[in-house]
Amino acid sequence: MHKREVLTWLKESDPAVLAGLYAQADCVRKQSVGDGVHLRGLLEISNICSRHCSYCGLRAPNLGLKRYRMGAPEILGCAIQAAELGYGTVVLQAGESDAITGPWMADLVRVIKDRTRLAVTLSLGERTHSDLACWREAGADRYLLRFETSDPALYARIHPPGVSGGPGRLTLLRSLRALGYEIGSGVMIGIPGQTYESLADDLLLFRELDLDMIGCGPFLPHPATPLGRDGWCSGIAADDQVPPAEEMVYKVIALARLLCPQANIPATTALATINQRNGRELGLMRGANVVMPNLTPELYRRHYEIYPNKACLAERPSDCDGCLRARIHRIGRVPGAGPGGRRREPIHV
Repeated sequence: MHKREVLTWLKESDPAVLAGLYAQADCVRKQSVGDGVHLRGLLEISNICSRHCSYCGLRAPNLGLKRYRMGAPEILGCAIQAAELGYGTVVLQAGESDAITGPWMADLVRVIKDRTRLAVTLSLGERTHSDLACWREAGADRYLLRFETSDPALYARIHPPGVSGGPGRLTLLRSLRALGYEIGSGVMIGIPGQTYESLADDLLLFRELDLDMIGCGPFLPHPATPLGRDGWCSGIAADDQVPPAEEMVYKVIALARLLCPQANIPATTALATINQRNGRELGLMRGANVVMPNLTPELYRRHYEIYPNKACLAERPSDCDGCLRARIHRIGRVPGAGPGGRRREPIHV
């Protein structure tokens, strides 16, 4: 698939034509990764963040957010709960901050790997090479680091550099691959200033990076951020601005599946937030094969507010598990078994 074809699909609005795209993506999904829907237990272990990103409610200048960091025993207890619920993976996610030190996280990963058979996915932002290498040596299996947009000018506007600078997310993703991690990345859809052409470049970059995991969700404005409070004049024509619309998310999921057939692609919480009735199901029917039930204790969960009004905030982990499994069965799929790593065997179509 070339850029012109990707652009054509991104701009397509005819439901009958899009139905063909979705059917093709679902067929490739079935052939490449099967009918299993992997449940990754999500733990939002800290909302402390040193960054000033223009779109994220965890940004350091948001003084209205109550900050927290879970303790290692709490995290281990939730990881054990993930294993008891039958999940194959626990995802440890946090804001980007030195509040989580390299040695502390390495010890935590070792304990989780010693006490469970879970795969451990980390999503802790831009970290030093030594931290990333230490965590991989401790047993971490995967790392999620969304590049958000491949447009350098737009990225610079929404994502100011960290205090100490750093090599950049694309360089870090390649370093993570060299360290032996499965790597995951993705983008926001509909950021002010995002053009169809830059979103097409994002999709082609997924393929170039040979991503193992791809996460794509809509831009959801937070009122305590510059983008949510003030917005900005993007300087692009209105008809070239990608909308943060549900249908755009489905198109990106489907195209990501066609470009990266063997990748693990979640139907995200952000998608469920804009369509709480059946957003996850529609994502799964259009190329996705992962969902991420939230295991964060309720005491902390409401404070991990990247965007407001997140879906399923009040559900207990056991209730969320039962709900998601029922939704999976209703669309004729089955919960996945095991850690659900990237399949790399040849595909026979």
